[in-house]
Amino acid sequence: MNSWPGTPYPLGATFDGNGTNFALYSEAADKVELSLFDDDQNETRIELIEVDAYVWHAYLPTIQPGQRYGYRVYGEYDPKSGKRFNPSKLLLDPYAKATCGQIDWDQSLFAYNFGDPDSENNDDSAKHMMHGVVINPFFDWAGDRAPNIPYAESVIYEAHVKGLTELHPGIPENLRGTYGALAHPVVLDHLKKLGVTAIELMPVHQFVNDSTLQQKGLTNYWGYNTIGFFAPHNEYSSTGDLGQQVQEFKGLVRAMHDAGIEVILDVVYNHTAEGNQLGPTLSFKGIDNAAYYRLVDATPEFYMDYTGTGNSLNVSNPHSLQMIMDSLRYWVTEMHVDGFRFDLAAALAREFYDVDKLAAFFELVQQDPIVSQVKLIAEPWDVGPGGYQVGNFPPLWTEWNGQYRDTVRDFWRGEPSTLGEFASRLTGSADLYEHDGRRPVASINFVTAHDGFTLRDLVSYDSKHNEANGENNNDGTNDNRSYNFGVEGPTDDAAINALRSRQQRNFLSTLLLSQGVPMVLHGDELGRTQNGNNNTYAQDSAISWVHWDTADQGLFDFTAALVRLRKEHPTFRRSRFFDGRPVVRGEGEPLPDIVWLQPDAAVMSPTDWDSGFGRAIAVFLNGNGIHGRGTRGEAITDRNFLILFNAGDDPVTFMIPPDEYAAFWEIVVDTVGEQADSHARAAGSAIPVEGKSMLVLRAHTPTEAEAEADHSVAASLAPPPSSPSVASPPIPKP
Repeated sequence: MNSWPGTPYPLGATFDGNGTNFALYSEAADKVELSLFDDDQNETRIELIEVDAYVWHAYLPTIQPGQRYGYRVYGEYDPKSGKRFNPSKLLLDPYAKATCGQIDWDQSLFAYNFGDPDSENNDDSAKHMMHGVVINPFFDWAGDRAPNIPYAESVIYEAHVKGLTELHPGIPENLRGTYGALAHPVVLDHLKKLGVTAIELMPVHQFVNDSTLQQKGLTNYWGYNTIGFFAPHNEYSSTGDLGQQVQEFKGLVRAMHDAGIEVILDVVYNHTAEGNQLGPTLSFKGIDNAAYYRLVDATPEFYMDYTGTGNSLNVSNPHSLQMIMDSLRYWVTEMHVDGFRFDLAAALAREFYDVDKLAAFFELVQQDPIVSQVKLIAEPWDVGPGGYQVGNFPPLWTEWNGQYRDTVRDFWRGEPSTLGEFASRLTGSADLYEHDGRRPVASINFVTAHDGFTLRDLVSYDSKHNEANGENNNDGTNDNRSYNFGVEGPTDDAAINALRSRQQRNFLSTLLLSQGVPMVLHGDELGRTQNGNNNTYAQDSAISWVHWDTADQGLFDFTAALVRLRKEHPTFRRSRFFDGRPVVRGEGEPLPDIVWLQPDAAVMSPTDWDSGFGRAIAVFLNGNGIHGRGTRGEAITDRNFLILFNAGDDPVTFMIPPDEYAAFWEIVVDTVGEQADSHARAAGSAIPVEGKSMLVLRAHTPTEAEAEADHSVAASLAPPPSSPSVASPPIPKP
């Protein structure tokens, strides 16, 4: 086959409209062969002669998109010294833009014989290995533009490509579970009605299904087992895996952007699917093991493992860092995604041993003109020593706030001594993020995520029920901070079901009205259950999928109304932290931007915070001077709000504060569903708040336009699985 020298950049297989340039980095290799495969699995090998700066390259003028390929890399096989070259193992290009097929876990994929780790296996793995695919990079974006939604206006929706769409009756069966399904009008319509601004997709980088799971009849459903950092996962394609998956994914992004929704990817750069010294040789191990992986210094046969998966990517090596940065830029520039959520991001900060926020990875991101401009969300922990790093990432970054999740769960289940921390979490977690100049939006707030209970299960189960995972219920966390209201799992008790429904509304109301950026788990707005399974990583089944046929429409309406309330009122999405602490004001002095109140309307004192037993509290949010834009883009000046929380079991009577806060108030959220919009309340009047409930009051300013307003936040009164929306009457003028 005709082969020209080609160029060392860009890495990977690059089709230019005529032929294809191939380039592979390996510093320690002695020889590299490019293997091309036809439809009958016949292999043609081409030695790459040209080497520049450890990049082996060639240009093949006849190779077109759809061509399947891999590499065979020659060198020393000496695992004791960290060298694992073996040309009998076909290797996936780390820069492959698409992959064809899946591995089958045949013995030939391993460089040793099963049962004898010190042996060398030279069986050819080509017939059992996935292939890289040359893609056509050209796509009609039709003027696609990124929504570029500010963090403060963002509402994130964490979703799984298959889980969200597999059971949707409005999607053709041949399309369900794919990128095309996510781009279907019924999904886009759901997201737009809900009001979310970004969909955060669980891993779509090409990943591998674990053999141990397959032996149990399970699969790696979540996808945190990446093997290709440039390739969209081929099994999520409805059109084929010879490059069609790339076109389909781009179509998904274009459709989301047309709907005004950003696309954020959950990315796993901390480890790969090759595992530890007993794992298969699929790509990086056989290309340049020591460059791509953190090896144990004294015994380089073994891998450092900060992730609990067997290996950790070597972020102290410039070529590994280059691959990460090239991947990030590729997904932004070529695939048009709008941001990334970094799985176990603390592992990327371990340039040497400790987590270091000045590590080279963060410096590269900071100065990169492309990557630094998109949303960057850290999961701020790993499993290594000192790995819990909430609040410690650099100023450019936002973080999943695990402390928000834990505190809000504890508060609403009635744990003592939570008022002070609950106040910090509700107001943006200044204690975590203000010290390095970050704003409230640095906190990605969530109550539930893919890892753990769904919202429905959080109020229905005290304990996990992971028996279907095949690990005797030993997997998954035991620290759920959940409350089942007296019965484990489903019940016919109407009173318990009503409490569970109310508690779901409490969590959603708290989440969507907190300072910071809220993240909703897919299906929580519909009352989705996983039957108490809090670790569905292996459940590509009805346990994990969204059951649209049993969706709680009332809960959806309630959630959408909360999102709308948040959007209409910038008071709930301030750009700066509050500075009003519990203070004693002089007569005539202006109200602080925030005031915490006891149920009797007295201002909270330091001893009140320290009492340890308080479960009821009110917060006044001063909207004076807060400016923003409404749902139609109109400029608005916000009004004052008063939120009444009662996490106890018994009703509490709150006193509305004096008229300096506002002369009249209207109830716009009542998680019990009985009082919202019933009539305006005057300053100084009493208002009952049921146990395990909250009210949101807005300063009432009667206008003609307001009489026609849609006050629908008080929806969702009946228990799951079905609860009708409740229309609200207009507010009479006082």
